[in-house]
Amino acid sequence: MEDKLQIIQENMEKHGGVMKTSQLYELCHLDYRGLNSLLKHGVLERVKNGYYKLKEVEQSEEAYITTLFPDGVLCMESALYQYGYLKQKPFAWSIAINKNTSKSRFLLDYPVVVPYYTEPRVLDIGVTTIKLGDKDMKIYDRDRVICDVLKYEHKMERNDFKMAIVHYIQDNQKDFHRLLEYAKERKVSAKVQNVIGVWL
Repeated sequence: MEDKLQIIQENMEKHGGVMKTSQLYELCHLDYRGLNSLLKHGVLERVKNGYYKLKEVEQSEEAYITTLFPDGVLCMESALYQYGYLKQKPFAWSIAINKNTSKSRFLLDYPVVVPYYTEPRVLDIGVTTIKLGDKDMKIYDRDRVICDVLKYEHKMERNDFKMAIVHYIQDNQKDFHRLLEYAKERKVSAKVQNVIGVWL
């Protein structure tokens, strides 16, 4: 049993502290009964259906997000925070996801996730990657984030919206031409001209 626990701990570390059932079966040589035994004895804890972590080890929100949503893209307040446009870390993680994705994936107690169900044809527009914890995570570039901020203004706190616009205008890494391209795709061209165009 000691050897099996050692193997589980090593593999958990390699996978950011959260593993799928299939990974536990394959990499740790567990079967259904072995997995249930580890759950019953408090060695493992179910994060959500099909995902597990070591009970004594607390995982960061970042580890959960990168493991549970590798196909998601950080957007809205989460992306604004990563770019330094918002000073306070948002309470919930905003993640853009294919609109055909199962809604049950987001039934989590922790971390709190706000899904933005997105048409597949626009989901990958403006995607780049950042290091989130010790894993890569997809995120929209600054210009795409601002287009989405304009599109979903009604879902945002007024102050967060203002801060996003002000910081974007002051950002040396913005690309106004790319912003206009994204605005056309996201159907916010008029808003871009009215809100941001007057400052540039």
